[in-house]
Amino acid sequence: MQDIITGASVLVTGGTGSFGKKLVGHLLRNYATERLIIFSRDELKQMEMQHEFALTDHPCLRYFIGDVRDRDRLYRAFDGVDVVVHAAALKQVPTAEYNPLETIKTNVMGAANVIDAAIDRKVGRVIALSTDKAANPINLYGATKLCSDKLFVAANHYSRWHSTRFSVVRYGNVVGSRGSVVPFFRRLRPTGRLPITDPRMTRFWITLDQGVDFVLNCLQRMEGGEIYVPKIPSMRIVDLARALAPECDLQVVGIRPGEKLHEVMVPEDDARNALEFGDCYAILPTFPDWSVSEYRVRNGGTPCSDGFSYSSDRNDLWLTSEALLAMIEG
Repeated sequence: MQDIITGASVLVTGGTGSFGKKLVGHLLRNYATERLIIFSRDELKQMEMQHEFALTDHPCLRYFIGDVRDRDRLYRAFDGVDVVVHAAALKQVPTAEYNPLETIKTNVMGAANVIDAAIDRKVGRVIALSTDKAANPINLYGATKLCSDKLFVAANHYSRWHSTRFSVVRYGNVVGSRGSVVPFFRRLRPTGRLPITDPRMTRFWITLDQGVDFVLNCLQRMEGGEIYVPKIPSMRIVDLARALAPECDLQVVGIRPGEKLHEVMVPEDDARNALEFGDCYAILPTFPDWSVSEYRVRNGGTPCSDGFSYSSDRNDLWLTSEALLAMIEG
């Protein structure tokens, strides 16, 4: 990682979000970047973030107001940038359903703008954050992120003469992030009752620290066009509720529109082009600009078996209540 991050100019879109703040803190503690640029549209969040990461303490920091919808602003922000981590998105499922065009403008057109600016400004590597909801999507948010994933994978074809590489990281629910079920259940705990959509429902779980480590690891190993999926544990929502509030009654309210019973991160059809590693799966591009056989020689990896899919209900790793509470406290 020292060869990629140390001495480089790194820009994080959505840099004031849960993931962005965690990534910025990690980079400031562990790497000597030349510039570390927080790109986001919310001046209040940037002001609050400057209280935690002050310019006087971290002279490499740059706070840049901008929106990924604004192509010209991205061109200015990407000037001289070596690495981009694209974390900006509209990600609330109900909000996306009610405001579909706004979600498309940010998640799809914003991704296209990031790609164009990165190629034309000669950025070296771009890694985009995706979601488990992009695999076999049934809601608009998932559909826009699937489209975004496709754009970033395909971008390697028309960036080949510019040396910009694009890859994607796809992972599940982040424990304790804004909008997640953990703080929601904690707010409702004093009422003595927690709503459960379906007792059978399962989800993948990951911490912000694990997400940051995985993204930085993938930045190092990416060839261009891969969709990386970490191996992370599953847990039933009902078990999560009982771990957080064992004294509460559970009320089954039914699955909400746009919600799945179980999440999938590597669908069966994608698994035909996927390799399994010790820590993750890598869905390879259908038309790579590099040799898959040479890629396997360098990186290893075993082809996924016929009929394989990576879903939260058929996972080999399961969270216990104790492990979940340890993740939250950590």
